[in-house]
Amino acid sequence: MTRRHWIKLGAAFSASAMAVEPASRSLRILVLGGTGFIGPHQVRYALSRGHRLTLFNRGRRPIDWPGEVEELIGDREKGELASLANREWDVCIDNPTSAPFWVRDVGRVLAGRVKHYIYISSISAYAATDRPGMTEDAPLAKYAGPDVMLETHATLQENMALYGPLKAACEVEAEKWFPGIATIVRPPLIVGPGDETDRFTYWPVRVAKGGEVLAPPADDPVQFIDVRDLCEWTIRLAEQRAFGAFNATGPDYDLTVSAFLHGVRASGTAPAKFVFVGSDFLKSQGIRPWSDLPGWVPGQGETAGFARIRNDRALAAGLTFRPLAVTAADTLAWFQTLPAERRAKLRTGLAPDRETAALKAWHEAKG
Repeated sequence: MTRRHWIKLGAAFSASAMAVEPASRSLRILVLGGTGFIGPHQVRYALSRGHRLTLFNRGRRPIDWPGEVEELIGDREKGELASLANREWDVCIDNPTSAPFWVRDVGRVLAGRVKHYIYISSISAYAATDRPGMTEDAPLAKYAGPDVMLETHATLQENMALYGPLKAACEVEAEKWFPGIATIVRPPLIVGPGDETDRFTYWPVRVAKGGEVLAPPADDPVQFIDVRDLCEWTIRLAEQRAFGAFNATGPDYDLTVSAFLHGVRASGTAPAKFVFVGSDFLKSQGIRPWSDLPGWVPGQGETAGFARIRNDRALAAGLTFRPLAVTAADTLAWFQTLPAERRAKLRTGLAPDRETAALKAWHEAKG
């Protein structure tokens, strides 16, 4: 996003932060990153709680913060970590990193110099998702390549099948360098204002247009988390010094595709009508889960447990959730601030002509 759009987004954050109570004590927090999707939400909430922030990144996305923030320059891909040397912090938050050597290199510099290390992982770190009700103790994916430390973000873009194994390998490095003081957070799909992937945004935007909306099977499960809920809870985990692994999946009840889409529709007034179709029909039309119909995977077979992961441990540690309609409305409002050319074509989801063709085929098949 451009600096102008972050200023608009920041104004909304500042308004909500006015009601935030200060933490019982101020922490020195190092955020690795801080200017991507989730980082700014963490920083603004941490500032509102009275913490002292240091950001470490490449300095390519300057942001105006509502408070004093120290910024250190370095490039983890190139091993440029000199600005972190001989410094100490209470907490280090390592935002979505998928290259294990990034975690290893930071560990070499910060081991013994931070009291708490929080790594944002993913539910994709699990070895399999065919079993509903998985907890944090489920087996993790295994890397099968020649040397996991040679994998970079560039190679990941070439082979996204590595994503889960690399996340799991990052977790191993986190536990190795920060034994006993590491927190592993495993979110599902992260959604909300600022998400440039459109993997959630597709639905508020599509529903707002009204008319017939092609939808996945009504009873299949859905899990996601609002980026603000994830980031605010991450800061509270730091305040609690809560160690161990947590599934940051939401919401705190079983959510079906039907309930999800009706919740999105409740955020506006558009007369959208959902046409729920079966997985077999979608497959026959070449419509793929997750990419063509974002946020959904079949609730059976090898993905039966993907959106049925237990979050009891996270709830006990204070994870809370905004109402779905609030997330949908805020996401749509943010999307509408983007330039017209950006809004003209969503980056994920069905193109209008494909949806129209699929709806026609469905109605013809049903007579």
